[in-house]
Amino acid sequence: MQLTTTAIADVLLLEPKVFGDERGFFMETYRESEFKSLFTEAGFIAPRFVQENMSRSAKHVLRGLHFQKTKPQGKLIRVVSGEIFDVAVDIRQDSATFGQWVGQILSAENRLQLYIPPGFAHGFLTLSDYADIIYKCTDYYAPEDEGHVAWNDTDIGIDWPLTKGVMPVLSDKDANAAKLAR
Repeated sequence: MQLTTTAIADVLLLEPKVFGDERGFFMETYRESEFKSLFTEAGFIAPRFVQENMSRSAKHVLRGLHFQKTKPQGKLIRVVSGEIFDVAVDIRQDSATFGQWVGQILSAENRLQLYIPPGFAHGFLTLSDYADIIYKCTDYYAPEDEGHVAWNDTDIGIDWPLTKGVMPVLSDKDANAAKLAR
């Protein structure tokens, strides 16, 4: 597996080795010892995952920006069918990159994974007819601890790849989320 940093150094892109032939392909998506080595070599502390989730979203669905207030989760995200534009926003108030964002297209085709550490809000826009997303978390989901940041917060300025003339499909909580407190 290859690890590279993004425009926000703590958000990491992982590319697995894929072994394929005319029958199909095989790839290892997670091995604890490999992650520990990769993260250590790159100067990071390797995450420990305690929960794995899967979601499906239809085209134009925008989920986010979500975070947990007192029990922040790191997430390792990958797409097993379809394509999304995945976004991480730094909400660590003491960070030099507070309020900045990074986005990455993740798809079943490119097989990339994005690691978003604790202290970031996370969201994505479904670009294909539907997308199935699997993500590992470093802490357990706690609904009472959930927070939201407006997906269209102009101070953050995320350049979502929206289809012209089509509004994203949002949940009520995402449609009513507040701007990032500065």
